[in-house]
Amino acid sequence: QLPAGLYKKVLVILHDSILPYMNEPTLMIDFLTLAYGVGGAISLLALNGLFILIHQHNLEYPDFYKKLYSLLDPSVYHVKYRARFFHLLDLFLSSSHLPAYLVAAFIKRLSRLALTAPPEALLMVIPFICNLFRRHPSCKVLVHRPNGPADISEDPYIMEEEEPSKSQALESSLWEIQTLQSHYHPEVAKAAAILNQSLSEMEDDISGLLELSAYELFDKEVKKKVTDVPLEFEQVRGLFGKKNDIFAEHFSLD
Repeated sequence: QLPAGLYKKVLVILHDSILPYMNEPTLMIDFLTLAYGVGGAISLLALNGLFILIHQHNLEYPDFYKKLYSLLDPSVYHVKYRARFFHLLDLFLSSSHLPAYLVAAFIKRLSRLALTAPPEALLMVIPFICNLFRRHPSCKVLVHRPNGPADISEDPYIMEEEEPSKSQALESSLWEIQTLQSHYHPEVAKAAAILNQSLSEMEDDISGLLELSAYELFDKEVKKKVTDVPLEFEQVRGLFGKKNDIFAEHFSLD
């Protein structure tokens, strides 16, 4: 049992400062799989090492995607390791051979959690979800479902289900992204509205959005040039502002 602080320090450097210099990196399988099961930030940091063992050393992890799915909780949009996590999540979901129900479950869970996410995270996750639709066209039924549930309470998706295959995500619809189209931040609302149109075949490059911070977002808005907005198109005359109003002949606003 290692202290949480030590776990984090080791896992942060494990993938590039330890594994490449080991004669048998597979010796770290037990350590990484146990760390992956701890939960929270430690599980997120263990992903880097597991990724190397899976892709370069043929590590088989039967419940890998089930565990990855369980890592999606409200904190993933707030932790300081968010960029690292979503970079790896993008890699793990890049294969076109993944079943539609699995990808749909990830799309639905990310969308549900996005309802409470900060704007800087939303500007990253919405293009991320769009890329998943481009890779897996069979999941577009989530967007184009004409006979979807009339009420949100009738959504068949089971958020609490830990097994992606039993979450009923493919039977659901993406009302969460439609809700974000009314977001208070105009850039988020604009990004969410993209799903109303047909998506281009070219994937969005999200690498520049992974580490977007609230400060950068605020700084960008402050530096925007604001033009004068006309408040009145014609001068008000009389009490009620109508041109040919009888009151305008007898009363004036001074």
